[in-house]
Amino acid sequence: MELAILIFIGIYVVVYRKNKGQNVYKFIADQAAMVYNKYAPYSYKIVKEKAKELKQEYTIRQYGMQVLLISGGALAISWLYFYDIIISLIYCGVATMFIPYIAYLRYKKIYSEFIFEQIQVYTTNTIMEFAVTESFVKALEGVYSSGVLEDPVSTDVKYMIDLAYQNGSIDEALDYMNKKYDYYMVHNMHQLFLQVTKEGSKSAAKDSLDSMLLDIDTLVEGVYSDRMERNSFHKSFLQYGIMLYLLVMLIQYLLGVDTYLSLIENMWIVKIILHAIIICNTYFLLNGEKYYNENVGAE
Repeated sequence: MELAILIFIGIYVVVYRKNKGQNVYKFIADQAAMVYNKYAPYSYKIVKEKAKELKQEYTIRQYGMQVLLISGGALAISWLYFYDIIISLIYCGVATMFIPYIAYLRYKKIYSEFIFEQIQVYTTNTIMEFAVTESFVKALEGVYSSGVLEDPVSTDVKYMIDLAYQNGSIDEALDYMNKKYDYYMVHNMHQLFLQVTKEGSKSAAKDSLDSMLLDIDTLVEGVYSDRMERNSFHKSFLQYGIMLYLLVMLIQYLLGVDTYLSLIENMWIVKIILHAIIICNTYFLLNGEKYYNENVGAE
């Protein structure tokens, strides 16, 4: 225990001496962010930038609270399992390493919600523009020039327009958008526009377009309902996950703390089982977090 404390103090002193006059926490956070940005997947950089643009990026205080809760929780839980400060500090360090991944999941959720809202705006406005212009490309130009879309959807719509003029048809433009945004309402709208363009049945398409607008409204209501259910599930899930960690306290109560300590000191298999329990519970929690934050708005 004393060795671990001395190592921690030594690291703090070295960092402080090298960065005198600068907040030590800020220096560590900046260095960690620099390393993670360098090696992070491209998608992480995209979603983080969009979260920053939407003013939903973590503040330093929020990061600090998250570090405190996760590392402190890992320290406390691992101490209750092993009563070993070295093992607890290792778990504390490993838990802290998962914080950027948890932040990425949150940013991904924000980005997914933003994209879904943009796709809703794209499909609704394109259908309304088409009702006036009776031309898919003209409808796209109207939506693009209106400024209701934001990047990356706005840029992709402009690319669709360029593809349509370049190829003299909308097939490749529709295929590009379908692959980029794999949503039910996007595929259905494009399929209908393709049919109208190929067959020229514009008058017959009016009722179908009106029905599609109603379908989009119904879908949006379903997505917002799903978000509320996910939020409710998330709270219950976290409570359940924490309770799983604390089951070891029940075991200690039934066996007695002295008997429990004797088991983990004299039987290596018990330690392996306890490590396995922590790892399985952590995997369970991370999977739940992944489910909660991904594919928001996707069908």
